[in-house]
Amino acid sequence: MLTSKQRGYLSGLASQAEPTVMVGKEGSSEGLYRMVAQEFRHRELLKIRFVASKDERNEIAHALAEQTGAELVRVIGNVAVLYRPAEKSEDRTIQLP
Repeated sequence: MLTSKQRGYLSGLASQAEPTVMVGKEGSSEGLYRMVAQEFRHRELLKIRFVASKDERNEIAHALAEQTGAELVRVIGNVAVLYRPAEKSEDRTIQLP
């Protein structure tokens, strides 16, 4: 569970980043879950932009976090931020405060 200080830190990092996953009109699908899981193999912090399915963005963001074992950092506007530390400690690039 992330503290508010850690969420703020991760939000700051995400504000500098470009979205790595786009959610289109298909919304929540098996392909989306696979894509997010694949992205977590390469990075610890994901920025997800909702191009469509905007009415369901909170539900989709919570489901993605639950399905992938990640923490939902925030949902603001049409963007969600998810965090999951790398499995191996030597592969971790983000040091939480």
